[in-house]
Amino acid sequence: MAERGASALALPENWPVHPDPILALNRMGSFDWDLDAGLIHMDAQAHEIFETRPEEFDGRVTTLTQRVPRHESRRLDALIAQAIKDGSANYGAYFRLRRRDGTLRWTHTQGYIRRDGTGRPRRIVGIVRDATQELRDGRARADQALQDEALRQQTNVVQTTTAALAHARTVQDVIDILKDCHGLLHLGATSLVVGLVEAGRIRLVAEGPVSASVPGTGVTRIDEPYPMSEVVRTLSPRFIESPQEFAEHYPILWPHLTGLRITSAAYLPLIVHARPIGAMGLLYDDRRGFTPEERNILLALGSSIAQSLQRAMFYEQEKDLAQGLQQAMLPRSIPSVPGADVAVRYRSASLGRDIGGDWYDLIGLPGGRVGAVIGDVQGHDTHAAAVMGQLRIVLRAYAAEGHTPATVMARASVFLEELDTHRFATCLYAEADLSTGVVQLVRAGHIDPMLRAARGSCRPLPVEGGLPLGLSAEFGRLAYPVTTIELEPGETLLLCTDGLVEKPGTDLSEGVQTLQNLVCAGPDDVQDLADLLIDAAAERNGEDDMALLLLRRGGLTQRSGGRRRQHVAPGDPEALAGARRMIRATVRSWGAGERSDEIELVADELITNVLIHTDGSAIVTLRIITGHDRRLRVEVEDPSSALPRRRDSGPLDTSGRGLLLVDRLTDGWGVESRGGGKVVWAEFRVAPRR
Repeated sequence: MAERGASALALPENWPVHPDPILALNRMGSFDWDLDAGLIHMDAQAHEIFETRPEEFDGRVTTLTQRVPRHESRRLDALIAQAIKDGSANYGAYFRLRRRDGTLRWTHTQGYIRRDGTGRPRRIVGIVRDATQELRDGRARADQALQDEALRQQTNVVQTTTAALAHARTVQDVIDILKDCHGLLHLGATSLVVGLVEAGRIRLVAEGPVSASVPGTGVTRIDEPYPMSEVVRTLSPRFIESPQEFAEHYPILWPHLTGLRITSAAYLPLIVHARPIGAMGLLYDDRRGFTPEERNILLALGSSIAQSLQRAMFYEQEKDLAQGLQQAMLPRSIPSVPGADVAVRYRSASLGRDIGGDWYDLIGLPGGRVGAVIGDVQGHDTHAAAVMGQLRIVLRAYAAEGHTPATVMARASVFLEELDTHRFATCLYAEADLSTGVVQLVRAGHIDPMLRAARGSCRPLPVEGGLPLGLSAEFGRLAYPVTTIELEPGETLLLCTDGLVEKPGTDLSEGVQTLQNLVCAGPDDVQDLADLLIDAAAERNGEDDMALLLLRRGGLTQRSGGRRRQHVAPGDPEALAGARRMIRATVRSWGAGERSDEIELVADELITNVLIHTDGSAIVTLRIITGHDRRLRVEVEDPSSALPRRRDSGPLDTSGRGLLLVDRLTDGWGVESRGGGKVVWAEFRVAPRR
């Protein structure tokens, strides 16, 4: 029972140097508390009330509060602190005081807060008196008031705890709430123990603030003679109302609790759907017995805790299952890529089972090429993770079959639409030839990649895109445009999912700029850079999963004597002119000599055939093949499966002689199927290099 602003005695300025005799006549003691020094001075009557000897008292408030039950001491401290904070001039409170013989008696205090000219509190002067007789005279009314107050406090604590438990996700969250010094311990408990039932045993998961269990019994059998085991077996609470009862019924446990001065305890089964999932114990050092109302409150609290723990255990089980499924769907290892440094990272969402379908992959392709994939399936659940795993497999299969990047993406979209999952997925696929640096990119509704230069600058890389996978098949828009770039030695291509750039409440462009700044200022090593980016993104947005792939091209390499590649898109005269320049420079640098013009003519003819007779792009590759002789091989790849055929042309025809030229000028030519398309190749014997 306490109140701020209570009516206080009128006190003179020099009080209590000269205490009022009326105080002594009314068996009231006086005190003067120096807030700056932290010392309290009491008169003889106050010492008598507290049963302290003046010559032994050290003047510290903590020495007095040791005589007050813990929960009442906290209540009194909170009352005084609030009175000081809100500017009250005085306060009053009833509290119990433990006498030297161990019994408790009621005491009343009133304090007057003295402040300086700035309003800062400097002293508290007041009185303290024995209120036992006062409360005895009106015991029925006072007891009822005390019980009502205690019940209100306990009810408030239970309500606050229940509200906090509603936000707990994990078992550890529940335990932290229960151990919070502002939570259950305000019920007056000295210690708390919580155990969970696992495989016929009880595993202790929390205790504190002081140990209330037998050392070495972190796991006990349900049939052992402990109160937690008993309530789990019987599904009934156990209220222990005296030390004698505790010692009589639990002789193994009691010797380990004597140092805590336990006077009573409440052990509650944690039951969900008529099945025990654990038990909780609350131990007290200043009370004996429990009223029916207090028992009901504790039972309601136990039910709330049981429901929260059950939700938390289901949550953690689903989280483990989902994360295990997702990790199983991601590649176990990344292949070594000659001529490149690769770093991949994946970070699951911090919100438990709300995982998504983010994934990455790196695919070794024929001819020393490599395919890099990043993608995100719609949704945050195990279904998204399962769809992600299937998509990753089919993308890898289509790419390994030799399909062009656009075909790989189109076929993956058809596959997802035929799964009938009502999900779509965004994806970015990059096929790189690290010997030439040519990279072909196809984007299906995904965010653009970034390109970091060897000198450290960084910029977003605009990639023309199509609809997400699944949607493009549903709406019949399967033609994905291809963007071709040349990755210079030392440059890094960055592919990521939206978790690295999104942040709740901010614009996407802001996240992209933040990522760009980090990439520009980040370390040169791709592994260190990947760690920096994924950690920074997790700090900004832990509510989404995220995937990251970095591909850095190393120095120029020569395989089988050399290799060059160029992509030529339809309707792009500049790309065709660039391919012709590359062919001319390459055949001369490789020492083709007098056959240089023939090689250029045949290559130009094969490229033109693709651009005229198919709807797709042409990929021209030049390579040197060494063996018993030295040959220069020209390959032109296109997405059409239709084979080229020779036509008989009349003297006035302006076309139809292309394959005749190829046949006459080359030392051998042919056609190879590659996935859904083909490769037309031609070889020329050239003189050995000097």
